[in-house]
Amino acid sequence: MISKFSKNIAKSVLSEIAIAKKIEIMGNPSDSFHHLENAHVLGQESTWWHVKVHFLMFSWAIRQGDAKECIGQIFRIVGAATKTAIGLVPAGNTGGTNISPFKKLPLKPKHQAAIIKAKGST
Repeated sequence: MISKFSKNIAKSVLSEIAIAKKIEIMGNPSDSFHHLENAHVLGQESTWWHVKVHFLMFSWAIRQGDAKECIGQIFRIVGAATKTAIGLVPAGNTGGTNISPFKKLPLKPKHQAAIIKAKGST
């Protein structure tokens, strides 16, 4: 069953994913990944979105030929699938291998507002 938060945050996460796809097609993979990071921050409290975004990051890494990111995302997919439901997610973490998977980061105000709204929406 998909949680209320997962349903409520979906529009924000899907918007970032769509932007990431468009930017990658336009030939700017690093900016594309930045939008996947935004999607990660927004959806990481949902097991569904957390795993999905890490899978998209893994797929991105394959397309870029980035072995370090591929390996890092495999570990993060397993972590997202097994730890999200019990609340072991560091808020604000962008999800890429350039940062520890355990490090909390400050939330951007627009991300914080979307998360608060998703948690409070009925």
